[in-house]
Amino acid sequence: MNSIDFLDEQARTELEAAAFRTLVAHLQERTDVQNIDLMNLAGFCRNCLSKYYVAAALERDIDVPYEEAREHIYGEPFSQWKQKHQTEATAEQKAAFKETHG
Repeated sequence: MNSIDFLDEQARTELEAAAFRTLVAHLQERTDVQNIDLMNLAGFCRNCLSKYYVAAALERDIDVPYEEAREHIYGEPFSQWKQKHQTEATAEQKAAFKETHG
């Protein structure tokens, strides 16, 4: 057993929430990292995190629209983020995505 195994549920939830907020802040700062890069390397992206957020809310009978979750994850409306930061995927990125996501 490790020290995390001895945490009570509240402490574990607080640590996980803090780690999630740090991840979201990091992704908001790293606008140079495209979603396709995240998908190719890690199998998830900002949109996936938005969907996880909506799913977690639904499990708690909380209605969080997908676009609101996306704005929370991106730090601004997706349309604005896309206009400012999203680039066209390269042939290599598209090929890697096709290889890893069939």
